[in-house]
Amino acid sequence: MVTIAVRFVDGADRALGLPRHASAGAAGADLRANFAAADRAAGVTLVPGARAAVPTGLAVALPEGWEMQVRPRSGLALRHGLTVANAPGTVDSDYRGEVKVILVNLGDAPVTVAHGDRIAQAVIAPVTRASFEEVDALDETVRGTGGFGSTGVSG
Repeated sequence: MVTIAVRFVDGADRALGLPRHASAGAAGADLRANFAAADRAAGVTLVPGARAAVPTGLAVALPEGWEMQVRPRSGLALRHGLTVANAPGTVDSDYRGEVKVILVNLGDAPVTVAHGDRIAQAVIAPVTRASFEEVDALDETVRGTGGFGSTGVSG
């Protein structure tokens, strides 16, 4: 287990608490919409196709070699078409600003995100750093250069 240092940004609603796992087997910890006091009553409404950076009220200090992946919540995606636009979003270990979730409404009706709503989940994952080396040719594989859809959809 890794411990993540978390602080509430100025004006955040501390009563919403820190991210937490909803069940013993949950990989992600729930992130909540945490609007500034002036915006708490209204939240934000996303019409179909609209997107917004929704504040969580939290800043984190991830240990070097770790990242926070911000992922959609399946229930919001299924019921409302609400998802994370850049899924998974990445919070790097050297970022200290407020974590915001870029939500997009892919549904067919407006969706209002209210203060305190669970809007995404945070998965903490190790990062493998790589070095990149230019070569003249790559090794051959059965798939080769077959791209999108090249392996089929059935069978």
